[in-house]
Amino acid sequence: MAQVAAPFALIALVTTIDVLAPPEVHLGPFLAAAPALTASFAGPRMTAFVGAVAVLAQVVVAVARTTLTDLNHTFQIIALILISAFVTFFAHLREVHEGQLTQLRSVAVAAQQVVLRPLRDRMGPLRVASVYLAAEAEAQIGGDLYAAARTEHGTRLIIGDVRGKGLEAVGDAAIVLGAFRAAAHQEKDLPGLVAHLESAVAADTAEAEDPERPGEGFTTAAVLDIPDGEMTLRVLSCGHPPPLLLRGGRVVPLQVDHPAPPLGLTEFVDTGFAAQSFPFEPGDVVLLYTDGVIEARDAAGSFYPLPDRAADWPGDGPDALLRHLCADLLAHSPGGLLGDDAAMVAIERLGGP
Repeated sequence: MAQVAAPFALIALVTTIDVLAPPEVHLGPFLAAAPALTASFAGPRMTAFVGAVAVLAQVVVAVARTTLTDLNHTFQIIALILISAFVTFFAHLREVHEGQLTQLRSVAVAAQQVVLRPLRDRMGPLRVASVYLAAEAEAQIGGDLYAAARTEHGTRLIIGDVRGKGLEAVGDAAIVLGAFRAAAHQEKDLPGLVAHLESAVAADTAEAEDPERPGEGFTTAAVLDIPDGEMTLRVLSCGHPPPLLLRGGRVVPLQVDHPAPPLGLTEFVDTGFAAQSFPFEPGDVVLLYTDGVIEARDAAGSFYPLPDRAADWPGDGPDALLRHLCADLLAHSPGGLLGDDAAMVAIERLGGP
């Protein structure tokens, strides 16, 4: 309401002063500020109305001071009409642009619900929590991805980061997630599952890739297999930051000895796929994350120290861990704005086999 009142108050003030001012003082040009101010927050109709009121005020000034046909006031009125028309047109363009952004947000929300499905908070003997932080306010999802699948013997999870941004990255993330959900129940081991993911990414990259610029599309990923009947987890890393194991106030990176290249790049570095086992006992929490977390910088340019901040977590389940890290990460980033999308998944083992 105060915003709408401001242009009219400005018109009233300028008109009053201009009528009372000496003959050599002309404040009419200041009336152009009223429709220009209105265009910054209101639509074209309100902007045009304020412009019309400003023109009427200029007519009143002309009649009060000299005559309506006075050359000086005539040019001021013509200039005010033109300026009001221009800013009304710009207000119309802004309204159209805002409508397009609203539509894009709706599409982004729909894409998130279809591509990045929420994870269940209980999966067998595991308690799970996840979060996705978008770098752009208009984008609900980008190239970061995660998913989980319950199998006959346990739970399989993936977290990854597609190279690039925008709708193309969303499409590439959908390819990886679709392949994971299709193969997680079929492949007996992680190397077979990741080989299936690599085939899907390679096939999609071959169709979309510029032949003169090979290797442009790839996805880093960490794939986990957590058996229900064993106090271990298996990790296969494809160029992704290592998961963090939180146990008794300590944070241990689960760095595999033989990481594979990112998905989509194995034809250039054929090292095969090898999973590595790590102890995962009741009460342990594993934190998966994308590089948007560890590459977030503060005002001084320092990276976010995820292991140190995770170690400060007092311990109250995966949901509390992610709430703690999200608040701390946004406080670390200038203005609470991230430079890249960030995703995190926390998994806690609750009981024995």
